[in-house]
Amino acid sequence: MRKAFAGLAVLLVLVVVAEFYFAASGGFSDAPRSESYRPHHVLGYVLFLLPLVMAVVAAVARLPRRLVGLSVLVAGLTSVQVVIAKVALALNDTVGPAVFGLHAVTALALPAVAWLIVRQALALARPATADPAR
Repeated sequence: MRKAFAGLAVLLVLVVVAEFYFAASGGFSDAPRSESYRPHHVLGYVLFLLPLVMAVVAAVARLPRRLVGLSVLVAGLTSVQVVIAKVALALNDTVGPAVFGLHAVTALALPAVAWLIVRQALALARPATADPAR
């Protein structure tokens, strides 16, 4: 189960990187907003559900609570991202762009937390080495 969690953690980092890529490609696209950001929106669902699955796997595998919490934190940050985007769109051209800037700022926490999860998960998935002093 530890290796499965580590695999999911690596997948999470890849999803976060892809999410940034799709956001950037949508921002520079000539297509209408609904089309250009579609891959970013769809992958957002994965970015919400994958860490919830990871939290369940971590709990079942009796991994440290910190990994369960960090996994849930990624899902929480993703939810905050959605709320910020919806509020910014509702505010239209008044202060919407300024609020939408928070979407990008809070997105910076996602790769940091995902990388922290990967580092800890890979460390736990490695087999214990024999003590050479024995």
